[in-house]
Amino acid sequence: MSDIEIAQNANLAPIEDIASKLDIPETNLSPYGKTKAKLDLGYLDSLTDRPDGKLILVTAITPTPAGEGKTTTSVGLVDGLCKIGKKAVVCLREPSLGPCFGMKGGAAGGGYAQVVPMEDINLHFTGDFHAIGAAHNLLSALMDNHIHWGNAMEIDARRISWKRVLDVNDRALRHIACALGGPGNGFPREDGFDITVASEIMAIFCLSKNLDDLRERLSRIVIGYTRDLKPVHAEDINATGAMAVLLKDALAPNLVQTLEHNPAIIHGGPFANIAHGCNSVIATKAGLKLADYVVTEAGFGADLGAEKFFNIKCRSAGLHPDAAVLVATIRALKMHGGVALDDLSKEDPNAVTTGCSNLVRHIENVKSFGVPVIVAINRFVSDSDAEINAVKEAASANGVEAIECTHWSDGGTGTEMLASTLVSNLDSEKSNFVPLYPDEMPIWDKIKTVATRLYRADDIIADQKIRNQIRTLQESGYGHFPVCIAKTQYSFSTDPGLKGAPSGHVVPVREVRLSAGAGFIVAVCGDIMTMPGLPREPAANRIDIDGKGEVRGLF
Repeated sequence: MSDIEIAQNANLAPIEDIASKLDIPETNLSPYGKTKAKLDLGYLDSLTDRPDGKLILVTAITPTPAGEGKTTTSVGLVDGLCKIGKKAVVCLREPSLGPCFGMKGGAAGGGYAQVVPMEDINLHFTGDFHAIGAAHNLLSALMDNHIHWGNAMEIDARRISWKRVLDVNDRALRHIACALGGPGNGFPREDGFDITVASEIMAIFCLSKNLDDLRERLSRIVIGYTRDLKPVHAEDINATGAMAVLLKDALAPNLVQTLEHNPAIIHGGPFANIAHGCNSVIATKAGLKLADYVVTEAGFGADLGAEKFFNIKCRSAGLHPDAAVLVATIRALKMHGGVALDDLSKEDPNAVTTGCSNLVRHIENVKSFGVPVIVAINRFVSDSDAEINAVKEAASANGVEAIECTHWSDGGTGTEMLASTLVSNLDSEKSNFVPLYPDEMPIWDKIKTVATRLYRADDIIADQKIRNQIRTLQESGYGHFPVCIAKTQYSFSTDPGLKGAPSGHVVPVREVRLSAGAGFIVAVCGDIMTMPGLPREPAANRIDIDGKGEVRGLF
């Protein structure tokens, strides 16, 4: 059966039963139907004095069209932990409609390692993304309205930095002209759209500790500058309160379940190639108070998602990860070893060994943060024992274990060995987590540190305009912010065609963006887009609904 058929044939438990596994009283749930609920923020605040569980990050090798299965492995691992008698919860991001209707498809796991109701989670869910998009675009509208009615803050229309957002891929909206049609429609200017998951409000939403922190962060958003280059903030045009009101209900985390009726908290959804790629701090901290083991994931490969989880999320929230699981597939490693997509079904242990250069690079990078790592081989039916052994040998040579997993077909049973090994390692090996760079390091040096130490670049480059912007940010009091690198997810370099573990390349910094409310500096590198386009054959063309209301083609 397909992923959606498996999900549609599942018998879901009432959400109250799932909550009871985390000892959450039914009175602290706000149900969305029978199988989804939001957790009461006041109740979560009352858990402060409880000890934290173990925090496990699931990350992956550099993604390929062959697939890696990071979310699937996260779900399967929690099911495996529960099978061996542990109290565990998975904390994931909410899927964006962009990939669902674009190229990647849904993001609720796959096979028998899924979170459900899969259709709801992939399509609208509890409306959190709509609230985030509405709050973002409200600020855009209030800004243009402020300019129209006299512009008391003297915003320079040529220096507006706040775009609009939409949660679908639409390349035609990347660069637009707005306010056309005469004086009643405002002052014409250039504008553009980002995808909602790249919104600073999405980042703020995911990094906020509570409603007060959310409001304070929203107030710090820089929307543009005056003619004499003074920043104008959301608070300056009285936008903060209304945005916070729109986000009030969305800020409560969402509780759902795995196919094996284990708890899953799904909340927030920034991409890791253009944003910080982690679920909400509120959800993760709730999981740590409610369970003994919390499995969370960070988007794309460890050079993007894991790096930002460590350097941005953990730094901001004071989190201390206990271990990392690095997901790899034989098919993806063969692609990194030079095998074409159409030839991946052919056995080729030598190509796997060559492709393990990518795996080893990621192992080294995760270890550089002081976090113990274990490799999860997401095994396909077509994988040979010789190919599996090639991965185990490469991992062993670098001081880590590689465990083969069959959760896609076997659910939690297929990850029991991974779960048992992980628990044993957590008991015997302590994490010595430390971020890659200190707060006081200059912005330019932070970007260079990530590029040279994790991407193995020789250097970073930027034209004088970008260098001047970075210098201005440094001098304006933002030098202590971490950096959020936006680059292609398909390579350690900024060239998506460079597979394996390239080194000696140069990383061009094309743009820098201040996210004052989120608390980081975005460095846009290479040709990455913050508003994706649809592929030649978008997934949306295959999605439909029958007369009984059953969704078809969603995967």
